[in-house]
Amino acid sequence: MIHWETRDGIGVATIDRPERRNALNAELCEQLSQHLAGDPSLRAVVIGGAGGTFCAGADIGGRFGGDEASHGGDTFRPSFETALQRVVDYPAPVIAAMAGPTLGAGLQLAVACDLRVASPDATLGIPAGRLGVHLSAPNLARLGQLVGQGVARDLLLGSRVLRGNEALACGLVHRVVGDPLAAATEWANEIATLAPLTLAGHKRALNLLAAAPYDADALAEIAQLERQAFDSEDLREGMAAFAEKRRADFKGR
Repeated sequence: MIHWETRDGIGVATIDRPERRNALNAELCEQLSQHLAGDPSLRAVVIGGAGGTFCAGADIGGRFGGDEASHGGDTFRPSFETALQRVVDYPAPVIAAMAGPTLGAGLQLAVACDLRVASPDATLGIPAGRLGVHLSAPNLARLGQLVGQGVARDLLLGSRVLRGNEALACGLVHRVVGDPLAAATEWANEIATLAPLTLAGHKRALNLLAAAPYDADALAEIAQLERQAFDSEDLREGMAAFAEKRRADFKGR
C-alpha cells in the first residue's frame, strides 16, 4: 500500500510492499494518484519506500491480464502513466527519496519527480532490455531531458545500473546522503518556507518549456514500437525468464 501522511504542509508518500521489494502495481499507482489529487495544496511532497528499498520496478507477475503478455492486456501501464503525470503536474515540488533498488518503473517514477535524493548504495537502472518491455514516449523524453542522450542511451541500450555517487555525477540525482528519506523531508520543509506561487509558476513553466512539440509522425512511430515490443514473443520470453530466474533467450520476434 501507499502510506500517506501530511504535516505542516508537507506530504510524505511511502511505498510499503516489502514482500515484493516495493514493486509497483496498478493498485499502488491508483493510490498515489488519489493521494496527490486529494491534497493539491501542499507545499512539497516526498515519495519514499519502506524497508530500505525505494522501488524495484513494476510487479511483473501481476502486470499482464489474459492468456498472453500483450500490450492490450497490460493492466499496469495506464495506471502507472497516470500516476507519473500526477507527479509531474502536481503544483508543488515532489522529491524522490531513493534507498536501495530503484529500478525500472521505480526509476521512471523518480525521474518524474522534480528533485531526487539517493543513498550511496542505491542502485538505479532501467533493465527494460532484459525483459523485452518498452518505455513510453513521455518517460523516454523525461529521462533524455534529465541526463542527456549519452547517459540515457547507456541506461536503456547498455542496461547500466548506477550507484548513488555515479548517479550524482551524471545529474540523475541531486544529493547523496546516508538517510535519503530524512534528507528529503528536511529539504521539503525548507522548500515549504519559500514563495509557493513562485515555485508553482517555475515548475509549470519548466514543464511547458520541456514539452516541446513533438512531430506527430514520430509519436505515432514510438507508439508502434511500444506495441511491437509488448506483442512480441521476446516479451513472453523475458517474463518467463524473470519468473524462472534465468537469462532470457531473445529471438528478435
